[in-house]
Amino acid sequence: MDIELAAASDNSQYLVHSKIEIVYILRAVMQRNELVTAYFNQGNDSILTSIVGVDPDLGVFYLDPGPESTLNKKMLDSRKVIFVTTQDKVRVQFAVEAVEYAQLDRHSVFKMALPTALLKLQKREYYRLDTPIANRLKCVIPLGGGKKMELDVADISIGGIGVISRGPDTELLPDKLYLGCYIDLPDIGTLVANLKMCATFDVTLNNGGKSKRVGCQFVNIPGSMQAMVQRYIIKLDRDRRAKEAR
Repeated sequence: MDIELAAASDNSQYLVHSKIEIVYILRAVMQRNELVTAYFNQGNDSILTSIVGVDPDLGVFYLDPGPESTLNKKMLDSRKVIFVTTQDKVRVQFAVEAVEYAQLDRHSVFKMALPTALLKLQKREYYRLDTPIANRLKCVIPLGGGKKMELDVADISIGGIGVISRGPDTELLPDKLYLGCYIDLPDIGTLVANLKMCATFDVTLNNGGKSKRVGCQFVNIPGSMQAMVQRYIIKLDRDRRAKEAR
């Protein structure tokens, strides 16, 4: 198993650097009681643990120690520790360079500085988020000759989008590559990408009407655009959880 964070040069577009987003992800892992695997001693040793506190003001987070004191000491003596966990079935990985004992609510815990970067492998096959129905995203697809098509975006992921086609005038050709498509992502920016039409299936609407759902794949999307999608998905997920908590 390759656990080196830096080894993910091919996945650099999935790196999260924003402190706000890193704190949100770590808190989500904690609230879901997700298990965290800590690898140390150059990957030769590991323990299973969980996040028990995140303090953005102090710039630290806390973990439960493992059950074996020998492994706990090895982890404390390690120059680098790699952590692997999941958030909503999405793989999360990050590294720290120093671990120490501390007290939290009268319990002995591991204390570490917040990671400066976090790898979130939010690929299409793992996680696809439905867009808000009340205010659908619009995907504008250039057709050439000054013509364009505007379709509702039903879901979005790092790998692509699902769009809704409601008539013959919005028919999309299978396997066709549409260049320079764009979507305005609220509070994030304008996503520009090439789209390849993939799977198509019929959908019956609540009013009995018919439409088609088309899965579209991003093709050669720049890392900056993928990062934009990542930020939008995190924001949308965070907003939904905040509403649910009210």
